[in-house]
Amino acid sequence: MYEFKEHDAFDFARFIHAQTREHNGELFFKLCPYCNPTPTRDNLNSFSINLKTGQFKCLRASCGVSGNMLTISKDFDFSLGNDVDEYYRPKKKYRQFKKAKKPIEPKPQAIQYLESRGISEMVAKEYEITVQNDKPNILVFPFYDEVGILQFVKYRKIDYDKEKDKNKEWCEANCKPILFGMKQCKDFSRLVITEGQVDSLSVATAGIDNAVSVPTGAKGFTWIPYCWNWVNKFQEVVVFGDYEKGKITLLDELSARLKCTVKHVREEDYKDCKDANEILQKHGAAQIRKCVENAVIVPIGGVIDLADVENIDIFKLPKLQTGIKQLDQLLYGGLPFGGVVLVSGKPGEGKSTLASQILVNAIYQDHKCFAYSGELPNYLFRAWIDFQIAGGNHITEYQNKWGDRNYQVSDTNRQLIADWYRGKCFLYDNRIVDGNETESLLEITENVIMQYGVDVILLDNLMTALDLESGKAFDKYDKQSLFVKKLARLALKYNALILLVAHKRKNNFTTNENDEISGSGDISNIATITIAYERDKDLQQNQRYLKISKNRLFGKVETKGYIVNYDEKSKRIYGIGDNLLVDYGWDKNNDGFIQIEMDGKDPFQ
Repeated sequence: MYEFKEHDAFDFARFIHAQTREHNGELFFKLCPYCNPTPTRDNLNSFSINLKTGQFKCLRASCGVSGNMLTISKDFDFSLGNDVDEYYRPKKKYRQFKKAKKPIEPKPQAIQYLESRGISEMVAKEYEITVQNDKPNILVFPFYDEVGILQFVKYRKIDYDKEKDKNKEWCEANCKPILFGMKQCKDFSRLVITEGQVDSLSVATAGIDNAVSVPTGAKGFTWIPYCWNWVNKFQEVVVFGDYEKGKITLLDELSARLKCTVKHVREEDYKDCKDANEILQKHGAAQIRKCVENAVIVPIGGVIDLADVENIDIFKLPKLQTGIKQLDQLLYGGLPFGGVVLVSGKPGEGKSTLASQILVNAIYQDHKCFAYSGELPNYLFRAWIDFQIAGGNHITEYQNKWGDRNYQVSDTNRQLIADWYRGKCFLYDNRIVDGNETESLLEITENVIMQYGVDVILLDNLMTALDLESGKAFDKYDKQSLFVKKLARLALKYNALILLVAHKRKNNFTTNENDEISGSGDISNIATITIAYERDKDLQQNQRYLKISKNRLFGKVETKGYIVNYDEKSKRIYGIGDNLLVDYGWDKNNDGFIQIEMDGKDPFQ
């Protein structure tokens, strides 16, 4: 009887090359293998296998398929092992050959042909290669299983002419597909798998044991259910496929399906040859042995050798200067690219102002930027940015009709500012009505990185950003954690800097700054740097503490905090040694001359 094992689900996923993720005891498939829908937000991750029971289901109403691993085995011709296959799957009646009284003795024509290809007479005899009695130009390859029973017979035309002949190779009908050379294998140490029979004979000629080949070429894998258990007994498998168009045949399929250690011949060891036999003829048996002995392990997805990691001086990594001298000094030059920087604080204390000022400094340093503002309409976000760029020298102070002091940037200056950042800063259009978004915020962020060359991203804030993301199957904290993890991957993939604004908890009883972020505890853990911008009862109304509670890059933190000031007129934040009136150069033309607005006055009077 079949008993479900967790690895059966993962093996099936690898068998069909599915993208999966594990969550709450279920293995979710990105796309259902039964209905295989066009990827949209509504049909992703609808198919799952329970990792305790093996039961599966698709939640799409138009599909609704369900069953267990035995169902999958039958529907996808997926092997659960020979014993299970023989019991539960319909038995196919393959041809049975008469057992020979003695080994096949190679005929001279077969030996002569193989020797012309560099293959020894001894190997020809060991593998029982011959030609047809009445057609000496037809080479015969007998396929014996591991116990010596003939299961498959293949033919090859020695004098093949593509202009005259229909087929170069063919096989007997209704034969059980197995690997060529199974009977000749001596132990279970190392198995070498080639694409063609002549190639496996070439490997054997070089003195390499356990050389086999697939029955029907690089795209035929019908043999796997019948040889899977046997192959997986070997300590390692070396794939010696044909090297074509920069790829090794057989490699992707075998590395995905086999459980044992899979290696492959290095590309450089092919010596510009296509296959093992060409290597044997051009470079000799020694090169064949080098190919096999120097074979390398097929890398596991997401794993690299530590020695291959780039040797980088972290103090020389590219950084974005924030414009706040004390902060940049603490971070040895500014915020590093390739990670998520968390900007936290309580509502109304100015964390968005800090984040937008960093964005302004990014534009000033010729970085292309993208911003999402979930709390401000487009025009208010631009107005705030324009004030920070303009600076106190370009802002007019006046008294409104209610007697309050107000500030404004003239239309002329705002146009000059717009010309300055045009093509450098992009904004998520939040005029889109909820429910009509064609892409998620994550997708849009990746698109602007790729298409516009953006490398600085501001997302303000976490909770409003999550409202744009799909994932109804997850609770709030799972969504937060998953979203920030995906942000971190984007930052690392494109070497981008992502500023993520997040609220602090309303009621917090911990003394750990990193535990104060509202939501999932994973958020702070994933961030490269965490900056807190917060008010204190001992500070003046326009003052805040700027703290670094986490610094994954350098380990240098400042939990007590620096005192920084806020200038209401310019919306700028500044600390000790900072120039409040820093000039970003938007008011200068290409010649460096300052453009001055005359407020309607005749300059010649």
